[in-house]
Amino acid sequence: MGIKGLTALLSEHAPKAIVEHEMKTLFGRKVAIDASMSIYQFLIAVRQKDGELLTNDAGETTSHLMGFFYRTIRMVENGIKPAYVFDGKPPELKSGVLSKRFERREEAKEEGEEAKETGTAEDVDRFSRRTVKVTKEHNEECRRLLGLMGIPFVVAPSEAEAQCAELARGGKVYAAGSEDMDTLTFGAPILYRHLTFSEARKTPISEINLQKALEGLEMNMSQFIELCILLGCDYLEPIKGVGPKSALKMIREHGSLGKVIETLREKAAAKDEAAEEGKKKKGGIQIPEEWPWEEAKKIFETPDVTPADEIEVEWKNPDIEGLVQFLVTEKGFNEERVRKGADKLSKFLVAKQQGRLDGFFAVKPKSPSKAKDKDEAAGKGKGKGKASAKGKAEGKGTKRKGEEKEVSSSKKTKTKK
Repeated sequence: MGIKGLTALLSEHAPKAIVEHEMKTLFGRKVAIDASMSIYQFLIAVRQKDGELLTNDAGETTSHLMGFFYRTIRMVENGIKPAYVFDGKPPELKSGVLSKRFERREEAKEEGEEAKETGTAEDVDRFSRRTVKVTKEHNEECRRLLGLMGIPFVVAPSEAEAQCAELARGGKVYAAGSEDMDTLTFGAPILYRHLTFSEARKTPISEINLQKALEGLEMNMSQFIELCILLGCDYLEPIKGVGPKSALKMIREHGSLGKVIETLREKAAAKDEAAEEGKKKKGGIQIPEEWPWEEAKKIFETPDVTPADEIEVEWKNPDIEGLVQFLVTEKGFNEERVRKGADKLSKFLVAKQQGRLDGFFAVKPKSPSKAKDKDEAAGKGKGKGKASAKGKAEGKGTKRKGEEKEVSSSKKTKTKK
């Protein structure tokens, strides 16, 4: 689910935090991608003309494998090095939300069957997408595929978004890739959205900078986490009557979610008392009796993750014959297309990439005194003009360390393949 309404708030109050890219402009970037979210996306998006999931002759679903294989190759062709992170065990606090999702999925199944009898093709497609569920088998098949492709993956102890954020904070990758905005709430410094979307959709990739988001919202990280909880997250249902704009206003006004809740409860109690006296009607903002926001905040602040320095992220040459055996022989893919895709992986995945200029140089702003010296030198002798030009060249930029450090394999635990 992510964080309700957060994207709109950032667009309005922190527009500098969001930058749109074409995929080709992200060459040289290493990205930790939420695999569990990607599987769900592919099961929904990669379908047959009649809207049904892609299957092979044996009736086995192949939408997730098709999506992972070809869209990962597209990233690699554009110079991106993806690493995937799979969900582990969800936090206990999430169990209530998951049970409600299960109920809604069962309702959608029943409505979908009815739509097949009386509804339109659009109704059937809408309900069938709501019934999609990522299974253990889907996850296992995707991990097997990634291993054969030479793409690293990690199975997180708990939430995939939290592990992606940890890898980005630890310098193993430049950014986290997910559609869930709570990746920012877990502390990812940079979030990429729409990275695994189909090329046909022509949707630009959004880069969201956490620090610029905090500056635009005029709050610290603790307040940002509390804002996200108030907006509505995966661990708690949102408070009825509190929308995104009012949530931001209240956090800014009161300074913390604790004070917001205290104020809202006092107002609710006053309204109930007035309603009993017949002066006012009940209604307005309603806070559930059990709304453990402190527990939710702890999950965001100290999530269950494997420390980044214990994970080695390594890209390898693909096992071409292994891919043919799995995708062609076992899953019925076209052999020519699989081999062409594997050749692209071999060509781009482990090839030495040209470094990004923004990873080595930073432009220094001109000081007023230097600008004055330049103007004076421009009107003087030829020799002095050359000296001024030389000084300008030396002041343009300075080298700095790259964004991602290579880590000695002897000190790290290897990523599963």
